[in-house]
Amino acid sequence: MNRRHILSLSVITALGLALLPGSAFAQQKSLKEQLTGSWTSVSADNVAPDGTKRQLMGVNPKGLMILDASGRFALVQVDPARPKFASNNRLEGTPEENKAVVQRTVAQFGTWSVNEADKTVVLHIEGGMYPNQAGTDGKRSIVNLTADELKWANPQPASDGKTENVYKRAK
Repeated sequence: MNRRHILSLSVITALGLALLPGSAFAQQKSLKEQLTGSWTSVSADNVAPDGTKRQLMGVNPKGLMILDASGRFALVQVDPARPKFASNNRLEGTPEENKAVVQRTVAQFGTWSVNEADKTVVLHIEGGMYPNQAGTDGKRSIVNLTADELKWANPQPASDGKTENVYKRAK
């Protein structure tokens, strides 16, 4: 065999192997497929317009985000250090207790979509804890995405500045 024939066979073999089910090439998933699933909160950092970095959900936020394949989402994040209600009844919270809970809890639900080209996710918020967000869209830019970790940025959070959230895939 001459070199050209060997090279041609090598290229054809490599291409054929790359297209087999289970190969890395065949397993390329869309951004939506990579994001679909359940994610737990790792961090929620807000950078104020003056550059001050704040952890609005505390040092170790707790939370769950579900992005399902049909395009529905639910998100809840809390600061586990927020105070408990002295009355043990959420309907009888003091103004201070209510303020602490509202400032250190995020909850929203709706639908979600992906723009593959610019690597963004849009949360179409139908409802949640902050009524001003109902009927709005929240755009998130993907900063980093691996099989087990997601980091995205919200350039326009309700808390001003820019917020970066890190999640790990729930197992």
